[in-house]
Amino acid sequence: MSDGIPTDGPDIAVVGAGFAGLYMLHRLRGLGFEALAYEAGADVGGTWYWNRYPGARCDIESMQYSYSFDEELQQEWRWSERFAAQPEILAYARHVADRFDLRRDIRFDTRVEAAAFDEARDRWDVTLSGGARIRPRVLVMATGCLSAAREPAIPGLASFAGPTYHTGAWPEAGVDFAGLRVGVIGTGSSGIQAIPVIAGEAAHLTVFQRTPNYSIPAGNAPLDPAHEQAWKGDYAARRATARTTKSGTIYDFSPHGALSVDEAARRREYAARWSAGGANFMHAFNDLAVDEAANETAASFVRERIAEIVDDPQVADALSPRDYPIGTKRICLDTRYFETFNRPNVTLVDLRRDPIARIEPDGIRTAERLHACDALVLATGFDAMTGALLAVDLRGRDGETLRDKWSAGPRNHLGLMPAGFPNLFTITGPGSPSVLSNVIVSIEQHVDWIAECLAAMRERGAATIESDRAAEDAWVEHVGAVAAGTLYPRAASWYMGANVPGKPRVFMPYIGGVGAYRQQCDRVAAAGYEGFRFGPATLSAAPRRAAS
Repeated sequence: MSDGIPTDGPDIAVVGAGFAGLYMLHRLRGLGFEALAYEAGADVGGTWYWNRYPGARCDIESMQYSYSFDEELQQEWRWSERFAAQPEILAYARHVADRFDLRRDIRFDTRVEAAAFDEARDRWDVTLSGGARIRPRVLVMATGCLSAAREPAIPGLASFAGPTYHTGAWPEAGVDFAGLRVGVIGTGSSGIQAIPVIAGEAAHLTVFQRTPNYSIPAGNAPLDPAHEQAWKGDYAARRATARTTKSGTIYDFSPHGALSVDEAARRREYAARWSAGGANFMHAFNDLAVDEAANETAASFVRERIAEIVDDPQVADALSPRDYPIGTKRICLDTRYFETFNRPNVTLVDLRRDPIARIEPDGIRTAERLHACDALVLATGFDAMTGALLAVDLRGRDGETLRDKWSAGPRNHLGLMPAGFPNLFTITGPGSPSVLSNVIVSIEQHVDWIAECLAAMRERGAATIESDRAAEDAWVEHVGAVAAGTLYPRAASWYMGANVPGKPRVFMPYIGGVGAYRQQCDRVAAAGYEGFRFGPATLSAAPRRAAS
């Protein structure tokens, strides 16, 4: 295919071989569809392949951050820690790929660069890196929500004389910071995880912070065998429960509002959850996401802990968020993050008081001075949810580009299919719970829905399926209305696209909850895929040998 002449290729092309792509490939194979996955990286794992930065770790407990579709897989895999680190999660993804023999249907080191829907043939004309072209009938975007690393537009960045690393594209061989003066730009989740580790290696670490973040101790530890066995002995019931919750994760959800108890009881509850560690802190009371006064009780508790931990009151004050409600940016989990600023080799630069002017060959110059650096780490996050999708030049009916369609914010029916783009599915796309949930729970739900939809399409003898614009409009309006009833839009978060200059400020995920969203998707399917239209012709029912 290197001559650029298109071939039909597989019936279904899956873009990405992270957790979404792997399960999608497995389900399609089980239904007898011919499918291939195309992966830009050299191995499986997606986000967990690229994000190898020091301290990279999941913020959902290991026993819940895993597939549920195969009981033997659930029972055989052993996690070593309460919150798994990146190498272990990547090892799990590789184990899944090998256990289900998925690699033979994955084309690694292959990027999907463009795809245009050919209305005459009811196929997608897909351009791969290197110029190869294929014409699958169906395109499934398993590109991930946090996979398009964002490099900051800081003047002079290219002039820096030393090495520059982005947490979202870390060298596989790792980095040795011993004896170096290191500058870290960014204090989001990746920065909060990396900073304590780098501080322990570098001669000096300078942290450049624009926006302080709320962070809760992870309380990570080796996984208790009794805890593991309790989960494995009751996995089916626990997984079923998780699918009904708001986040797709089993937490200790309080039935009480924060202001319905007295201050002493409230503080005891926060203290207990702080000590236990993890995002369960945010479920101490049931109104923290919707009531500003209730939210402030949790926020002030965390600020008090920061003041207790950090020795220098000015540094503690700079590390304490005050201009957005706690939890409206994804809550961070850390291992001795705030304690790191008590180290003599760590300096915090508050960019709100002393902004970056430019980067020079020898370091970062702020308004006040030059901070000498031998290496830079960009912990500047991602163009979340839409970035990886818009990185592909996607064109639907009448040549409409997805970029133009989403110029004022993403429009995506059920987070599964943008109107005007037949046979294009987005796994955990904007308009679905995705990043507000245990994403593997959301991945499994989306993959199962898409697989069953394609089976129904085959049974009908249809060549295409596409969402109605009226249904899409109604869903987008609903997603916005539900978000507006919460405190979430109050924060300039990546949920809102606020971390990317020029990106529309729209709350992208669906905050109505995993359980409610699943019910809606099931209802749509049971009603004959209400809000979607099937087109005539025939999607091949017989499995064919995958193109090599």
